[in-house]
Amino acid sequence: MSDESKALGEIRDRIDSIDQQIQTLINQRAQCAKDVADVKLRAKKSDDAIFYRPEREAQVLRKVMDRNKGPLGDEEMARLFREVMSACLALEKPMHIAYLGPQGTFTQAAALKHFGHSVISVPQMAIDEVFRDVEACESHYGVVPVENSTEGMINHTLDMFVSSPLRICGEVKLRIHHHLLAGGDTDLSKIEKIYSHQQSLAQCRRWLDSNWKKVERVAVSSNAEAARRVKAEPNSAAIAGDMAAELYGLVNIAKNIEDQPDNTTRFLIVGREDVPPSGDDKTSILVSMKNCPGALYHLLEPFHKHGISLTRIETRPSTSDTWAYVFYIDFEGHYTDENVQAVIKEISKEAVEIKHLGSYPVGVL
Repeated sequence: MSDESKALGEIRDRIDSIDQQIQTLINQRAQCAKDVADVKLRAKKSDDAIFYRPEREAQVLRKVMDRNKGPLGDEEMARLFREVMSACLALEKPMHIAYLGPQGTFTQAAALKHFGHSVISVPQMAIDEVFRDVEACESHYGVVPVENSTEGMINHTLDMFVSSPLRICGEVKLRIHHHLLAGGDTDLSKIEKIYSHQQSLAQCRRWLDSNWKKVERVAVSSNAEAARRVKAEPNSAAIAGDMAAELYGLVNIAKNIEDQPDNTTRFLIVGREDVPPSGDDKTSILVSMKNCPGALYHLLEPFHKHGISLTRIETRPSTSDTWAYVFYIDFEGHYTDENVQAVIKEISKEAVEIKHLGSYPVGVL
C-alpha cells in the first residue's frame, strides 16, 4: 500500500467515525425535541400547544454562527443547523406553511430557507389567499413578499395588514437570480414570447432590451406559471429561478440576467401569535395620522428623541378617507422595550390609530 493510500485510508476512517458521532448526536437532539413536545402537551392538555418559537430559533442560529470557527462559513453552518432543527420540529408537529404559489416560486424558496425542508408547503394563488389560509388555521404560518431592492414595496401585501388580524412573526431575505429558460429542443431563433411575472420582467428590463428587444414580453401571475406555460408551449421562453427550472425540466439559456447583481427580495412570515423578544428584533406598526400641519414631524420626532432607528417607512392611501394616508413603519427594537413603549405613547397623542403589526427577530439567514 502506498503512503498516499495509507494516509487517505486513515482520514476516511476518521470521517466514518465522525459521521457516526454526528448521527448519534442528531438523534439525541431529535429525542430532546420529542421530550419538549411531551412537556408542552402535558402542560396545555390539548393539541394546540405552540411548538415553533421564532425567537428561540433565532437565538439558536445566532449562537451557531457566533461559536463557528470554520472552515465552513457562518451562514453555511447555520443552514445545516436550520435543516436539523426543521427535521426535529417535524417530529414534534409537522408545520403547514402557506406561500404565494404555484410550486416553484421564489416565495416557496424563501419559505424553505426560513423553515427548512421538513415542513409541508401549501401553495396559494394570491397574497390574500395566503392570509386567509393562516387566519382560518389551515396553515400554521404564511410567507409573502413585501419588498424588492430593485422594484420597491409590494403594495398588496402592505394593504392586507389594514384589516388582517395576523401578526408578523419573522422575515427572510432571498437573493433573486433570474434565468432565461426554455424547453430542451427549443430553437432560440424562433422564440416569439417571453413569459414572467411583471416584477421579474421589470428587474430584467435592460438585459431584455439588449438581447431580446423584438420578442413579446407577457406578464403572468408568477415565474413558476411562466415556466409551466413554456413547458407546454413551443417557441417561447420564461424568466424564472432554479427551482422552477428543475421542477418543469427546462434548460437554462442565460443565467443571472437581473439588471442589479444584488437583487434581493424581503419576505414576511405571518402567523397568529405574538413573538417574545429574541435580543435582536424589529417591530412593524401601522399609523394613521390626523390631517394637519406637522403631522409627519410629530410622527417621526419621538423616534429620534428616544434613539430608535427606522428601517422603513411607507405611505399608502387610507381606505376610509379620501386623500388620507396611513404610514407603515419598521424600526429596530421589540414592542415591549421601554423606549419603544415611550415612542408609542407619544405618537398616540397625535395619531388617529396605531396598529401593532408584530415584533419579530431580525432575519438570521
